[in-house]
Amino acid sequence: MSHADSMDIAERRRLDALDRYRIASTGPESRFDRICRFASELFSTRMAFVTLIEENRQWFKACSGFEMEETPRSESLCDHTIRADGVLVVPDARLDVRFSRLPIVTGEPFIRFYAGAPLTTPDGYRIGALCIADTKVRESFSERERRTLAGLATMVMEHIELRREGIPQATAARFADATELSLITVDPKGRIEFVNRAALDMFGFDREEMIGSTLDLIVPERFRAAHNAGLARVAAGGDSKLKGKTVEVSARRRDGSEFPIEIALSIWHDERGVGMGAIISDISERRDRDVRLLRLASQDTLTGLCNRRRFEDLLREELRQGRPFGVLLFDLDGFKDVNDRLGHGVGDALLQAIGVRLPSVLDRNVTVSRFGGDEFAALIPATGDPRIVQQTANVVIGAFDTPFEVAGHTFRVGASVGFSLAPNHGSDAEELVASADFALYRAKQAGGRMVRMFEPAMRNETLARRTLRDELLRALERRELVLHYQPQVIIGTGEVFGVEALIRWQHPERGLLAPAAFLPALEQSSIALDVGFWVLEEAGRQMAAWKAAGYPSVKMGVNLFPAQVRAGDLSRGVADLIARYDLDPRCLEIEITETITLKDDDQSLEAIQSLRELGVGIAFDDFGTGYASLGSLQRYPLTTLKIDRGFVRDLLTKPRDAAITRALIMLGRELGLRTIAEGIETFEQEEALRLMGCEAGQGYRYGRAMPADEVAMLFVQWEEERRLGAH
Repeated sequence: MSHADSMDIAERRRLDALDRYRIASTGPESRFDRICRFASELFSTRMAFVTLIEENRQWFKACSGFEMEETPRSESLCDHTIRADGVLVVPDARLDVRFSRLPIVTGEPFIRFYAGAPLTTPDGYRIGALCIADTKVRESFSERERRTLAGLATMVMEHIELRREGIPQATAARFADATELSLITVDPKGRIEFVNRAALDMFGFDREEMIGSTLDLIVPERFRAAHNAGLARVAAGGDSKLKGKTVEVSARRRDGSEFPIEIALSIWHDERGVGMGAIISDISERRDRDVRLLRLASQDTLTGLCNRRRFEDLLREELRQGRPFGVLLFDLDGFKDVNDRLGHGVGDALLQAIGVRLPSVLDRNVTVSRFGGDEFAALIPATGDPRIVQQTANVVIGAFDTPFEVAGHTFRVGASVGFSLAPNHGSDAEELVASADFALYRAKQAGGRMVRMFEPAMRNETLARRTLRDELLRALERRELVLHYQPQVIIGTGEVFGVEALIRWQHPERGLLAPAAFLPALEQSSIALDVGFWVLEEAGRQMAAWKAAGYPSVKMGVNLFPAQVRAGDLSRGVADLIARYDLDPRCLEIEITETITLKDDDQSLEAIQSLRELGVGIAFDDFGTGYASLGSLQRYPLTTLKIDRGFVRDLLTKPRDAAITRALIMLGRELGLRTIAEGIETFEQEEALRLMGCEAGQGYRYGRAMPADEVAMLFVQWEEERRLGAH
């Protein structure tokens, strides 16, 4: 190790030693001021200072004769003191080449004479100096004077050590007064010697009233004899049954009223004998709450049905008895729309009506529970037969066939049911409920108003789906999601008029993933909203980038997640995007699917209408593949109709697909919509669609979905072809 490295390490350790004292940059303290004044008088100098040398500055902890707070370390005489072997004496700083140009020599306070002794820690680090100075030259400074100055520096260091030892006590005192917990300590004679602010507030006394008093002050009279006997036993060296425990007892306020407290007792031994302390909490509110909770522990407050805690207790009791039983778990299809449209008050009234109907249609021995929200459960005792449990589940489904008349409204809601069987599907209550929940998910996935029994494979599928969702969240955070863009062309001319933004996942291990590998899990995930708005943002940014690069304007198609429509701020988000990137709204087209339109509610319609009012185009994607009605085409303000690739694929071999495609093209034309056929791969498909009157196409014949930089290269190619065609 080089000499320079050794010096660096020594300096770092010196600075660490200074830092441990927590004294640098602190304000004046009388003990150090007194030593400075004494040194100045003792040596008959105009000035004396206590300084601390930090990395780049000198801090003045105490001053006598001239006030200073700090100077750069490079302009410090004391920096030389901590480097010297002993006391540093400078008879005339003006004649010393090391100091003659320092500002404190050439200017205020015009130091000529200087003597400094280092402040040395017990482990040998020099953290500062005690120094004396004068504006007059002093030719001699005796050995005795040097020893005296060094002795005073040792005294300063002792005070710094005492100060450090007092910091924890001061901090503890400040903490004690800041905490909301009440703290009390008593001496070996049972007298209160410390009490914090919270304890004074709790008991209503002044500090002077409590300090020196016995604990009888806060102990109800009927408990004092037993309490004092316990204190006497502990003071005599006996054990306390309360030591190390938290117990609840009664206490007394200044006004004589009693209240419950929780007390944790500590006992220690010191030179005076046995000391005791207590941490005390007022538990009046908790006691009141416990009474209320005890009353409500087994009941759902909204419906009067048993709650989840009571339900799971019943399951545990059945399991202990070794009896077979079934567990139904069901929630409501369409309940969220009730809350969204009419508010939670009406939604709660509907839940109460359901809580009345369900017990009335089920057998008397079936226990119905509300878990919370729109989630319910039922216990079918004394059977492990899946057919009987299935029949009960069907009764639940049928209970919703009759509409509910609530608060002047008629509601048609349904239920999806999953069930598990004990002991086959779980050895404890939590596992049985979880198994029923897996089955419930599959019932809802099947379209709702369905019943499914738990199968072990469901658990593995659900875990895999949750794992994928977690990965997707990390992918969004790590910017692994990317957009690719697929061209859209006019079939008759080959002109490229737009692109569709398609999401891809650049997976760190599995490579580039197409949407089919992750979109189903994403759409059911809570991050679908975040990803959806990220897609919009990225597409808008790319539109602006192409525009700035001088490429021709093309329409950008962007797909929506249903969660974006339900969020309620879709149009504002799109308007902000248009303004932020200075986009032509006519060049942005939002693509919706039947998942959105089948809701057919005011919220989705208003959201789409608001987008159209911004000037944004609206495309109906994959029309004809599901259950979307023709009324959706009339109800929603569409600009484009997209024919699903499934019809185009077999267009030349299946007359039925050709007939449907032809009908969709005619329908689009009659409604004044641009029609785009997806999935065109061959010239023959393109020609057939052209003859049917299809205006536009999209598919591998014109280009796969590609990164933005490849699209930019195609822009150049398309422009060149257009220019050559013009000539």
